[in-house]
Amino acid sequence: MDVPRIVLGVIGADCHSVGNKILDAYFTEAGFHVVNLGVMASQDEFLDAAVESNAGAILVSSLYGHGLIDCEGLRQKAIERGLDKILLYVGGNLVVGKTPFAEIEKKFKDMGFDRVFSPHDDLTEAVKLLRQDLEDRKR
Repeated sequence: MDVPRIVLGVIGADCHSVGNKILDAYFTEAGFHVVNLGVMASQDEFLDAAVESNAGAILVSSLYGHGLIDCEGLRQKAIERGLDKILLYVGGNLVVGKTPFAEIEKKFKDMGFDRVFSPHDDLTEAVKLLRQDLEDRKR
């Protein structure tokens, strides 16, 4: 069976590492081949790793509230690199302040992200959605 490959990391100048380690362990345990970039990863590092590993998805974390700035243009860069079909997931504390999650989700989806997760979302559900989305992309 083909093991699904994913790239994950914490984008920008964000150095929050605990959640990253939890995601790595959780997705690895769920049967994914995880390429973990760790913290303070640039968009180019995510894309380079996705190309090198032939990943089906990039999972971007941001906890310091600057996700909108750090993620701007990632979908376009992915397309330019030939990663037209790669899934883009983002999650965490993505903006500063108390913005309703529906607004945050819309902003990131408008930027080309396939799924947006709050800090409170269930990882079991995220794994289920990722498996389904990867399967759908194969078709």
